[in-house]
Amino acid sequence: MDGISARTAAAPLAGRRRRSPWTFRVCIAILGVAVAAAVFAPLVAPYEPDATDFSAIWLPPGPGHWLGTDQLGRDILSRVIHGARPSLLGAIALLAFATVLGVLIGVVAAWRRGWVDTVLARITDVMFAFPGLLFVVLVIAVFDRGPATAVIGMGLAFAPLIAKFTRAIALEELARPYVDAYRLQGVGGVQLIARYLLPNLMPTLVGYLVVLFGEGLMSLASLNFLGFGAQPPSSEWGLMVQEGRAGVIQGVLGPALIPGLTIAVVVVATNVVGVRLSDKLAVRT
Repeated sequence: MDGISARTAAAPLAGRRRRSPWTFRVCIAILGVAVAAAVFAPLVAPYEPDATDFSAIWLPPGPGHWLGTDQLGRDILSRVIHGARPSLLGAIALLAFATVLGVLIGVVAAWRRGWVDTVLARITDVMFAFPGLLFVVLVIAVFDRGPATAVIGMGLAFAPLIAKFTRAIALEELARPYVDAYRLQGVGGVQLIARYLLPNLMPTLVGYLVVLFGEGLMSLASLNFLGFGAQPPSSEWGLMVQEGRAGVIQGVLGPALIPGLTIAVVVVATNVVGVRLSDKLAVRT
């Protein structure tokens, strides 16, 4: 009876542990709204993002423009909604490029070890020594400024982070008995990595990448703010902050403050979800 009572008392506690905290649910909802805005922007935005109205410059929030207007009379709410697509897709492209490069370096270093591991480690160390902005400047010298330039430049800056993380978890995975068992069965290195190693690394790696997504979003917004990435009339959030600086001098904070807060809220929500997801995936693996 005592055992049954203990289990009965422990059941509600276990149920409470399994429930997601309200902060996690709120962050999931925020990311859901951001994704919905990116997908359905033309349907839900009240105005076109580049529709100018010089009779409505610097308007405060009101019935016609819920979040006010900017220096060209463009509706801020519409621009924030439309800006979700380039902002989110830019961060996704950055991480995709960095992941392909970083995972390749990390897995090869862990698999080959020896001098190959040493050489790749020195390469990633050299890449770490360069600020991300310097990579962007170097890419601009070749390809000129633009969204692709920002993605490639920051992707090169993020690749060493992913490479070192991948190498660490790959070394741990390669020490498991199943790897030696497959080798004894004659499974080749490429097949073993593609069919067994990478799938086992993905849960932990995905959690880490979700955490990096917020940092990538912030980094791209910073580059766009500096003029290295998206160019007018894009409604990318970082560029909106840069264009709204003129209003701050005149006491109109909305055009700069609203997209800035949007970036901050999405980044915080991504970090909360990423840490939670990373913990769950790490437990499952």
